[in-house]
Amino acid sequence: MLPSFSRLSRLTVVCLAGLALSGCLGGETPLAGGSGILRAPRPGLRSDPTLLVATTRLPVSGTLQKPWFTSERSPDFIFAQARLTPPDRSLLGRVTSGGWSIASVDSLEKKSAAQAFAQAALGRDLLLYIHGYRESFETAAASTIELSEGIKFPGATGLFTWPSAASTFGYVSDRESAMWSRDALEDLLTAIANSPSGGRINIVAHSMGTLLTLETLRMLRASGGESAMARIGSVVLAAPDIDIDLFARGLERLGPDAKKITVISSTNDRALAVSSRLAGGIIRAGAADRERLESLGVRVADASEFSSGIINHDLFLSNKDVQQVVKRAIEREHQ
Repeated sequence: MLPSFSRLSRLTVVCLAGLALSGCLGGETPLAGGSGILRAPRPGLRSDPTLLVATTRLPVSGTLQKPWFTSERSPDFIFAQARLTPPDRSLLGRVTSGGWSIASVDSLEKKSAAQAFAQAALGRDLLLYIHGYRESFETAAASTIELSEGIKFPGATGLFTWPSAASTFGYVSDRESAMWSRDALEDLLTAIANSPSGGRINIVAHSMGTLLTLETLRMLRASGGESAMARIGSVVLAAPDIDIDLFARGLERLGPDAKKITVISSTNDRALAVSSRLAGGIIRAGAADRERLESLGVRVADASEFSSGIINHDLFLSNKDVQQVVKRAIEREHQ
């Protein structure tokens, strides 16, 4: 089963432990672009309970089984499909069962993972989630499903998962593993952008995953130019754990494509406050003032007023109002 405990409780434990060690951070859809004969779009997870997975994690040895993927780096870029079991909505089911669960993970493809993912998403818009620090495959999958269900995304839902150590003490190694995964993410986005009948690629990245995302988009812009970036719909960076100066430089490199980005920020994000101290006091983009972020040419959703917990680092999942920011950002790029 996917984790049933409260995400807020988990983050609270993580960050309190990390503070002590100074080491914690936290249906149809219109098609756009492409040519040729389009397949009819399929609705979201309720009708097609399949999560498309692109990963640089090493699979569990032997027969792929729970927990499916490890925290080790894979020599191969891998595509897989996670078959999901929706929650039982009957009265008895609501009492005795949990939420979504992963029934199986199959269709592993290593030699042409990016193309296999693009083919699986063909004809549909894509919601691609890129997780942050201290996430296992299962917790990252849980967040992806929670997000897709929360905004009722009608297209394909995908997860790009890099080999986070899923450990409170793994912040530095996580950052390096995220950056190590840039080439794989660029290959994935390039393959989807080049597919003849694909829809828009909508990216939602969280925390440390936002640095991976921004760096990869810079690479995609440099290698694929405007044609590759044209297939990118909305880019939502939730609580970006990025040095504000590095963030500004990355946006400069993206040029006019920076306007695709929506930043969900919070000036009282405790995890980013810890990250800032670890970085010598340099403010993180996700905790910067709204005016400073808007001056860089991105849209900003300041979620500070919706903060009600101790950490306030995952408001795009824990707060329904903030979650709707993601939905509106995606809808805006389709107008």
